[in-house]
Amino acid sequence: MAVALVDVRRLAALDMHGLAGTLLRRRIILAEFVLGAVGCVVIGFFTATRAPAIWWRVLGVWLVGTGLNYGALALHAVWLSRASALDRELAGVDVPTELRRYTYLQVWIVVPLLLVVLALGQLRDRPGT
Repeated sequence: MAVALVDVRRLAALDMHGLAGTLLRRRIILAEFVLGAVGCVVIGFFTATRAPAIWWRVLGVWLVGTGLNYGALALHAVWLSRASALDRELAGVDVPTELRRYTYLQVWIVVPLLLVVLALGQLRDRPGT
C-alpha cells in the first residue's frame, strides 16, 4: 500500500464520528460534504467561465478543484453511512488521537484535486471498497 499524506476515507470517517459519534453529526457532516462539493463546483464553474478578470477565473478553477475534493469526501461519507460501516472503519482506532492528527490534515482539502487523486489511489489499494 502506498503511503499518502491523508487517508481520505479515514478523514471522512473521523469527521463524521467526531468525539461522540452521534447520528446527527453523521448526517450534518454528510450534508456538509455534499453541499461543499456541489456549491464549490457550481460557483467555481460560473466564476471561471463568466468572470471578466483573470484572477476571478483562477479563483473559479480553484473552487472547482476544491469542490471535487469535497466530492471525494462525500462519496466516502455515503459509503460510511451504510449500517455499521463507520463503526467498522474506526474499529480499533484511537479516535481522540486520530481526530487531533486529522484536524491538522484537513488543510489539504484546499489543494485542488489532491484528495481526488489520493482517494483514487486508495480505492485501488483497498480490496472490497
